[in-house]
Amino acid sequence: MNKLIVLLLGMTLFCMSIIAQETYLLSGHVFDENKLPLPGATVMLLPEKNGTVTNAQGDFSINNLPKGKYVLEISFVGYKTLRDSVSISKNIVVKYRLQASLLTLQEVVVTDHAAETLKRETSLNIEVVNTEYLKQNSGGSLMQSLNRLPGISTIDIGSGQSKPVIRGLGFNRVVVVENGVKHEGQQWGADHGLEIDQYAAENIEVVKGPASLMYGSDAIGGVIDINQSAIPTDGSLKANLDLMGKSNNNLFGSSLAVYGRKKWFFANARLTYIDYGDYKVPTDSIDIYSYKAALHKNKLRNTAGNEKNLHLQVGLVKKYFTSKFFVSTVNSESGFFANAHGLEPRNVDVELHDKSDRDIQFPYQEVSHLKLINKSLWHKNAVKLETDFGFQRNNRNEWSEYVSHGYMPAIFPDTLPFSAELERAFDKYIYSANVKGSYTLSEKTLFTVGLNSDYQDNRIDGRGFIIPTYRQTSIGGFLYAKQHLSEISLLQAGFRYDYGNLQTQEYNDWFMSPIVNNGDTIWQYLNRAINLNRDFSNTSWSIGYNFNPEQWSLKVNVGKSFRMPIAKELAANGVNYHHFSYEVGNADLSPEISYQLDLGLEYNSMKFAIGTTPFLNYFSNYIYLNPSSEHDRLYGNGNQVFYYNQCEVFRFGAELHAHYQIIKPLQIGIIGEYVYSEQLSGEKKGRTLPFSPPASAILNIKYQKQKIKYFENVYVSIDYKLTAPQNNIVPPEETTAGYQLINLSLGGDVKLKKQSVNISFQIQNLFNTKYFNHTNYYRLINVPDPGRNFILNISIPISIKKIKSNTV
Repeated sequence: MNKLIVLLLGMTLFCMSIIAQETYLLSGHVFDENKLPLPGATVMLLPEKNGTVTNAQGDFSINNLPKGKYVLEISFVGYKTLRDSVSISKNIVVKYRLQASLLTLQEVVVTDHAAETLKRETSLNIEVVNTEYLKQNSGGSLMQSLNRLPGISTIDIGSGQSKPVIRGLGFNRVVVVENGVKHEGQQWGADHGLEIDQYAAENIEVVKGPASLMYGSDAIGGVIDINQSAIPTDGSLKANLDLMGKSNNNLFGSSLAVYGRKKWFFANARLTYIDYGDYKVPTDSIDIYSYKAALHKNKLRNTAGNEKNLHLQVGLVKKYFTSKFFVSTVNSESGFFANAHGLEPRNVDVELHDKSDRDIQFPYQEVSHLKLINKSLWHKNAVKLETDFGFQRNNRNEWSEYVSHGYMPAIFPDTLPFSAELERAFDKYIYSANVKGSYTLSEKTLFTVGLNSDYQDNRIDGRGFIIPTYRQTSIGGFLYAKQHLSEISLLQAGFRYDYGNLQTQEYNDWFMSPIVNNGDTIWQYLNRAINLNRDFSNTSWSIGYNFNPEQWSLKVNVGKSFRMPIAKELAANGVNYHHFSYEVGNADLSPEISYQLDLGLEYNSMKFAIGTTPFLNYFSNYIYLNPSSEHDRLYGNGNQVFYYNQCEVFRFGAELHAHYQIIKPLQIGIIGEYVYSEQLSGEKKGRTLPFSPPASAILNIKYQKQKIKYFENVYVSIDYKLTAPQNNIVPPEETTAGYQLINLSLGGDVKLKKQSVNISFQIQNLFNTKYFNHTNYYRLINVPDPGRNFILNISIPISIKKIKSNTV
């Protein structure tokens, strides 16, 4: 790490010493339809991404511009983005008038219309959010901050971890991409969150529905594409300090980013630290099956934790070439709810746990995730080439006091190569490579060809067994075409072929168990997993159409996707201590095949916007965990046995999103979602799928004002969330009652002398309502969701170095 810092400083000093070539000045004035100046408009020159903002008089200037042709992009909140070609061969002065834009379905107004352009030119249904949205809707984790979006929910594991669910599908059916590379951890586990720093995300695209064509096998349910900081403007050296506090679990979080650019070289560094205590629920006891566990001060004991993250980014930007290098390490330590882990919820040292609500006792987990990524783009004329190369190491250790289960020895032997307290350990190495080339045949025709590949080596350790060591290789290629039929319509089509190989390693118990054969009892090390070698291959395809006449947007997409089974589904054979279940894989599983029809219809006017996104989905062989009447007696106290199986599944649903502007500062809206799933074959024919989210709706009223005295970009928002009961379940799931919540949020920018500060404040679950989220991980043992929570976010931008020639 020290060598990397020295190299970063050396490159910075080198680039600052470069002598400038002959340059020119571009200056101008930006105003509205009433010829009034627009202060704070963003002015950007492309492809150099050299930019500034207009001053109080609407004026701007950009200096040190080499001779050449540029695209000038001007954007401002509530106005259409303007783009114009400019040729720089001398100092020039320009004037531009911006036109007011239509009301959109974006929850947070952004300063450009890239999100709307993307949605209108993509036949899949997409949601796009930025850092402002994340601050205004901050949850316990990055995924929890997204669950206000229509069609998006989460499986929450305590207050600081969660997994995304898109239209009722989650786990390995949703791909999370960070900086162009698919994030790979131990996402097969319901109790395993994602190792991603919520502060490092700047722009997120959520694809609802199958996206296997571009992202590969696991994207059968959708994609969450996370991008970090954009390239800084030339001549800048800035910092940003984010502070966060939460009342429910006494969380304190901070993140400091420093970034800058000198001509073609740029760099970015971020350091994040989060510490939190046990979180509170609106009840004083939990009914864990037949046992009532009392809670001390309404706190879930041993759910405290901390997170320490470091991100480094360096890169270069040239006229035809851009390359970014990312290095990140995300490290967390968090406790498991002491009464919900293992087989003895009664045998908890209550006195020890209740002494402090910030300490981490057994059982707990330590997780670290290292990423090295290179993301490059080369473009010239009609050709564009993109490459993403990545290395990841995910290390997870789960610790608990040794307790003899089944035929384990009463005293842990000291001859084994792992500690008695190491319950399970997973050490995963991932190597990824993506190459994508695009060719613009004409203004109407675009062709894209790509190749995705990755290799995974996952090793296990510890006294407990659930999945074996495995190695997985995946490679896929695709061809995609986009044809503009007219100025308002376009056709898209693509085809993909994937191949995958999965090899699991044999595993035997470290202790002996009795086997009765013909009346004789033999003690032996039981075999839990065999050497398995499976090959999988299949095709995916997609055809889509977009029609965008003025204020309307219509899209339709039909496609086929596939997903290869994961190691847990093929070779699991052990106790899931978090679920109180024994899970058994099926080595004969076939790849999942899915067919889906997606529709999208949206209307935008100056005061009203509404959109709906219905879908139909059919799985010919959906993989699921099926509970049986059997109970395990070898490894625990009679856990119910679950077997992986396959069946036909039919799903349909829709999202609804609407905004109406009553008066210019005041807006009301509604966000609704519904998903229906039914198994068409197998033992659970007629049943739904596990973790199916109930129907829900959010009624919102929001007040926004450009300026109120000392505050700018002021907003006040009230959400009234209604969630229907979930009575359509798969045993051993239990039905979940409906509930209603009220959440408040307000914020804005305030200037303290010359320093601007962004403040976001939320009150979640205003009335401290006791409710159960059906997709919450702890719902299985009747743990309600967190109680009232006050959340404060403060963001302080700091200009370390100001180049006068680049700002006004």
